[in-house]
Amino acid sequence: MSLATVQSPQNVKDRVSAAEWQTRVDLAACYRLVAMHGWDDLIFTHISAKVPGTEDFLINPYGLMFHEITASSLVKVDQAGHKQMDSPYEINPAGYTIHSAIHEVRHDVTCVLHTHTAAGVAVSAQKQGVLPISQQSLFVLSSLAYHAYEGVALNHEEKARLQADLGERNFLMLHNHGLLTCGGTIADTFLMMFTFQRACDIQVLAQNGAAELITIEPHILAGAKAMVAAVTKSAQGMGGALAWPALLRKLDSQDPGYKS
Repeated sequence: MSLATVQSPQNVKDRVSAAEWQTRVDLAACYRLVAMHGWDDLIFTHISAKVPGTEDFLINPYGLMFHEITASSLVKVDQAGHKQMDSPYEINPAGYTIHSAIHEVRHDVTCVLHTHTAAGVAVSAQKQGVLPISQQSLFVLSSLAYHAYEGVALNHEEKARLQADLGERNFLMLHNHGLLTCGGTIADTFLMMFTFQRACDIQVLAQNGAAELITIEPHILAGAKAMVAAVTKSAQGMGGALAWPALLRKLDSQDPGYKS
C-alpha cells in the first residue's frame, strides 16, 4: 500500500474536530521525533494518543515507517480495536493489546509510547533493571514499574497483568522486550522516553567500562519526585511543555511533512 492511497489531509481534517486534528499533528510529530532520535524499529513498536473527549485513540498505520507517518494517516480505533474512520491500513495487534490495556484504566493518560531500542532491551534483560547510577535514572526511578515477558503481546488475558504492574506509575520496563512511557500529554510522554532511553544508554555504557559503579545514595533517591517537580516546573508529568516547542522547531526545520 503506497502513501498515495491514504486519505488526503484535507479530507481527514474536515471530518474531525479541531482538538482531534491538533492531537493528530502532535502525535505524528512524536512519531517523526522518535525516528529522528533512532528509537524506531522499522514498522514495529507504536505510540498512541487519546482522541479528546472520547475513549477512542489514534495509533500508527501498520506498514508505515515512523518517518512516513502524518496527521491524516493515523488510524482511529475504539477500545475494542475497531476502526472509527476509513483507512487502508490495519493496526499492529500487539500494539492494540498494550495500548488499549493502558488507555482502558489510566484515565489520566493521554499518550502511550513504546520502544524496542537496543539499550532499552539490554537493560530490560538485566535482573536488577534500572540502576541508580545517573541523574537521568532518578527521574525514571521516581515512577518505575516492571512487567514480566509473556511473549508477543497477542494474548488479551495479559492486559490485566500489565495494568496491575503499571498501576499509577508512568515508566514501565517490559522485561526482555523494551521501554514504555505514558503521560498526560504527548509532550510529557516523549520527554519521559527521552529520559528513560538516556538512562539506559548511560547504564549500558557504564557497565561496559568494567569499573565499579557509584550508586546514588538512598536518601537522594527518596527525594527524586520533589527534584523532578522542581526541575520540570511541574508538580505532575515531566514538564514536556518546556521542551516541546523547541523539539517542534527542530522538526519543522528538518522534516515538516508530519503536519499533512
